[in-house]
Formats: sequence, structure tokens, C-alpha cells
Amino acid sequence: MKELIKHIAQALVNNPEQVSVREITGEHTIILELKVAKEDIGKVIGKQGRTAQALRTILNAASGKKKKRVTLEILD
Repeated sequence: MKELIKHIAQALVNNPEQVSVREITGEHTIILELKVAKEDIGKVIGKQGRTAQALRTILNAASGKKKKRVTLEILD
């Protein structure tokens, strides 16, 4: 899932080399922290958060087999 989010984010931004994803695994949850360049944050979030919500929906669909809740955090 980490690579999936990284690949999608790199396709969205102008500076794909500055995209990084950090995975924090807990007992029942996985937190993915997405960090992009300052000028690309708007592209990852999208109008009214639609792009970010779409990324979270993809993550929820992909996490079905792992039986863990996955959370995406977009860092400044």
C-alpha cells in the first residue's frame, strides 16, 4: 500500500522526486504519512479535499485483505 500511494502521488505532483511515504504499523491500524513539496500540497489534496478522499478510498479498498484499518495523513 505504501508503494501504491507513492506511485499515485508521484503522478499527481510537479516534483515527484520529493514524494515520500512513511508507514507506521500498529496492532489494528496502519498509518501512512505522505509528504510532498510545499507547492504540490494543493494537488494532492484537491478541490474541497476530493483527491485526498479518493486516495483514502483506494487505500480502504486495498486494505480489505489485511484486515487492518489504514489511515492516510498528508503532512506539510
